[in-house]
Amino acid sequence: MIKPKKSLGQNFLQDPNTIRKIVAAVPAPEDAHVVEIGPGLGALTGLLRERFRHVTALEVDYRAIRYLREQHPGLDVRHQDVLTTDWAALRGEHDAPLHVIGNLPYYITTPILFGLLDAHQHLESAILMMQKEVADRLVAPPRTKTYGTLSVQTQLWSRPKLLFKVSRNVFFPKPGVDSAIVRLTFDQAPPDIAREAVSEVVRAAFNQRRKTLHNSLGAWTRERGIRLPDAWEKLRADAVPADLFVEITRYLTAHDGR
Repeated sequence: MIKPKKSLGQNFLQDPNTIRKIVAAVPAPEDAHVVEIGPGLGALTGLLRERFRHVTALEVDYRAIRYLREQHPGLDVRHQDVLTTDWAALRGEHDAPLHVIGNLPYYITTPILFGLLDAHQHLESAILMMQKEVADRLVAPPRTKTYGTLSVQTQLWSRPKLLFKVSRNVFFPKPGVDSAIVRLTFDQAPPDIAREAVSEVVRAAFNQRRKTLHNSLGAWTRERGIRLPDAWEKLRADAVPADLFVEITRYLTAHDGR
């Protein structure tokens, strides 16, 4: 047994029922390639190996890597930072669909999410455990307090669904918040536009979420010498559906004379 490191955001899952529910939520056939992010002590790993033919574990803690190799001989466990993972290369390792699963450290949840969205074309699904508050934001509809940048980007480049809540009491050490399991499914055609371009517009809009787009995107329109259509400029960011942000981004970049 190894002691959890606070610096790595380690909270080890201990409840067998929760573990079974999480593994059962992976929507993949037995010949799929499943990549586990941060397996730690391998709470999910054993059941994943029983169910799937190809399991790859990505871990940054050398202590956990040694433990996993001892407990799971033959496991493909790699010392790899998920934020620098080449998902295209992983997809090419096996002639099988690529699915991701992991208990995400709270402090890097957003960068991991954005990395998966950037790699959407290589992935089939992701089953992710995260802080309940963040999970609520991913699935939030417009005109709600939790709807924001994460909501828009996740809903444009995946199909998110909150599956179930996970109590803080099933972890060691016990975190100060509850968690939730979210499934991202990458089975829809993504917008035919760079995610970075949409991200820039969305961030600008939500940086002043209480103001109308006329004001929050004013720097963009003034620089281009244009106005947003009347129907758009009177909206606030939290009233703009995700797909309309794509239209707004196309409109602004079409008038980009820089």
